Amino acid sequence: MLSTFLSHQRKSFWRSRNRGGSIAAQVVLGFFMLYFLTVAVGIGFTMAMFLPEVFKGQDIFKSFNGIILYYFAIDFLMRLQLQELPTLSIIPYLHLKIKKTKIISFLNVKALFSAFNLWPLFLFFPFIFTEIRVEYGAFATVMYVISVISITIFNNYLILYLKRKSITNVVYTLCGLVIIAAFAALEYFKVISLMAASDYVFRAVAQHPYLGFGFTIAAFAIFKINSNFLASNLYVEELGSKQEKKVSTDYAFLNRFGKVGVLAALELKLILRHKRPRSSVLMAFFFLFYGFIFYKQPLIDSDSFGKMIFAAIFMTGISIITYGQFMFGWQSAHFDGLLSNKIDLKDYIKAKFLLFTIASTIITLLASFYGFLSPKLLLLHLAAYLCNIGFGTVMILYFATMNYKRLDITKSASFNWQGVGATQWILGFPFILVPMLIYMPFGLLDMPYWGLFAVSLVGIIMLLMRGFWVNFIVKRLEQQRYKIAEGFRE
Repeated sequence: MLSTFLSHQRKSFWRSRNRGGSIAAQVVLGFFMLYFLTVAVGIGFTMAMFLPEVFKGQDIFKSFNGIILYYFAIDFLMRLQLQELPTLSIIPYLHLKIKKTKIISFLNVKALFSAFNLWPLFLFFPFIFTEIRVEYGAFATVMYVISVISITIFNNYLILYLKRKSITNVVYTLCGLVIIAAFAALEYFKVISLMAASDYVFRAVAQHPYLGFGFTIAAFAIFKINSNFLASNLYVEELGSKQEKKVSTDYAFLNRFGKVGVLAALELKLILRHKRPRSSVLMAFFFLFYGFIFYKQPLIDSDSFGKMIFAAIFMTGISIITYGQFMFGWQSAHFDGLLSNKIDLKDYIKAKFLLFTIASTIITLLASFYGFLSPKLLLLHLAAYLCNIGFGTVMILYFATMNYKRLDITKSASFNWQGVGATQWILGFPFILVPMLIYMPFGLLDMPYWGLFAVSLVGIIMLLMRGFWVNFIVKRLEQQRYKIAEGFRE
């Protein structure tokens, strides 16, 4: 049965209308995967040399043990964004005389064919076989190997389970993000140390190798949980009931905006129900931790906002960039219907502005935890937020009128270049650079707070002129709408 499923998948790929684009995307993806695997092999065979350089004065085995769980924590975050669910059209098989266990087995086996599952092997095994074997013996070496493989499998199926649960309920995703943020903050403020915990765990495995089977038990448990979830959701009736439940969803807080709120609510439903727009929006939550890279205490103490404003603009405006760059493309499948229906284009554009403002406001409020580092960062975020919802939204919508590429919103956003053109590469520059250029003269004159005020003032002026900019974008859309519609039909 496995060979039959693989045959159907292969035929579906080669008979697809978008076969050419899919092949090109797979070639590019394969190149990146090969590159990272080569890097992993290089690091694996040289780890014994560079660990003493990176962790000076520390025992090499303590360093190695410390990075294992740290790597898998990063692996978890990467999988959360990049790893796709194994795809198989379930419904056509459900009415056939095929056991559900065989369908589930195929999905589980296919999920193992991921580059994420290969990287740890190339990264850790060389050190384990060359150093751990000499220091701790054969049994400990075998258990290190089993532990690494088990944690890899655990991460693999845990991510699949969380993604499948989040499809049915977005609350799971939000809870996961809060937990990740909490652990990241505890690590950042030195309340806990993941490296110290990792060293403790694997030192115990080295001294008592049988403890490594604990990872195997955890991997088997999440595998069974994932399989049971699939088994309980392979019903057409359940799929239909979930879809029917979503149709009745209403967002009462948007009703106060009248027709604009109705259009915004419809687009919000589109975001929550489809993979690619939902992934684009959720990406903004992961970039909330971007500030830990740029917000260093010496920069904060010296009011060097010029070196931190990029991170502030990026974090508070990432939802505008990732979703707004394909603003009209998200509705490419029914764009002709929008043009033929009795919809006021002015209300349509106002709904876009409303969604941008709501998204940026939520992200800015969530980013307020950086205020624990310094209240100055709250002023920086406020300036970036005002500039984004004032200037950034106008600029993104203007560039969106130049995008004529159709999007398939049912596909994942990970390594998906469908609909990406020159416009998407260009728009990031003015979005980020303009606020930095506004601040620059004040930074050079050692007037950092006046620089933040200038950035805020530009955003406020653009907000006060929003009526003008709505009319401007509407006029632009009226000029381009037939070109956009024609491009969306291809």
